[in-house]
This record gives sequence, structure tokens and C-alpha cells, in this order.
Amino acid sequence: MAKKFRILPPKGSVWRHRAGFLLAVAIGTALFMAKESEVVSYLSDDPQTCINCHVMTPVYNSWMHSSHRETATCNDCHVPHNNIANKYYFKAKDGLYHASVFTLRKEPDVIKMREASQEVVQNNCLRCHVQQVTQTKFDGWLTDHNSNRTDRQCWSCHREIPHSRVHGLSSIDFNIAPKPTDQPESRVPEWLEEAIKNKESTGAQEAP
Repeated sequence: MAKKFRILPPKGSVWRHRAGFLLAVAIGTALFMAKESEVVSYLSDDPQTCINCHVMTPVYNSWMHSSHRETATCNDCHVPHNNIANKYYFKAKDGLYHASVFTLRKEPDVIKMREASQEVVQNNCLRCHVQQVTQTKFDGWLTDHNSNRTDRQCWSCHREIPHSRVHGLSSIDFNIAPKPTDQPESRVPEWLEEAIKNKESTGAQEAP
């Protein structure tokens, strides 16, 4: 007879309560981490999801000031679009890597794409700008236009699109986060709130 699989030790075992406690702690920790990391938001295409990690704030802000803001979100450029399974597989794989680096505080001062990410972004550049890439009318008056548009990465020329050149972590202190982490209920100092209330109450009493 096949032996039944048990998550917990058998009843009466001294380890049953301990195992149950440890299992509850593990589940509680996992739920807490999921809530704090806003894990559900990563299923969406909202660009503000990317600034759950505050190190992405300068990158997000540079995108916000670019023309790409009107037509492309982060996922439009940074995840594959050949099929939905590959899209979410790549998001999960890249997301876990980013979360691990951020949690361990191992992020470099200037964040650069890995080879797999570069390939995805290049494919998406060609996907959106296919008309400019395939136009043959430029071959007659632009030297090596055909090889330049297919044999190297687009950002080797278009270096400031869409994230400009200044987006290192050293610039974070001078960037205003669009969605501040742990935002307080009020940014008005207590003494100023008290002064405003006193003035309002005084004005109400003086009114005829």
C-alpha cells in the first residue's frame, strides 16, 4: 500500500505543533512580503510598478520627460511580445533577479541591461519602428544605412532615448519620487497645522 504524503507529522508527535507553528510563520512571512513588495502590481503594465524599488526613480523620471511616455510603457520595451507565456516568464525571471539584487543592496551605480534584456529591447525597437527600419529610400543618400539599422543596437546612436544620459544612483538625491515610499499621512509640520487651525478658528469667531 502506498504511503500517504503528510505535510505535518502524525497526531501525537511532539513535532506536530512545532511544524504547524513553523508552517504558519512561513506562510505569514510570505504573505507579508507579497503585500510589502506589492507583488500583484507586477502583473500589470503600470510604469509606476517599476519604482517599487526606489533605485529606479531616476530611470522612471527620465522616461516621464521623454516622448516615449506618450506611446510606450516600461513593458512595451523591456519584455518580449512574441507570446504571452514568454512575456510573463521573462517578467518573472528578470523580476526575481532585480529583487534579489535590490534586497542584497548589490545594485551598481549605473544600471545596465544584461545581454538577454538588450536583445529584448532591440527587438521591441524594431517592432515599433519597423517602418523607419525597412525604408529603402535612405540607402541612396545615407552611407551604410542598411547595415547601420540592422547590424548594431539602436541605442548605439540614439543614446539619450528615452532615459537620457544622467540616471545613475548618485542622482537619486536630486530626483523627486513620483510615488514616495512609505508616504506619511501629512507632509505639513505639526506646528504649522496648529497655526492654521488657530487662524481658522480665530477668523470664524471674528466673522459677523
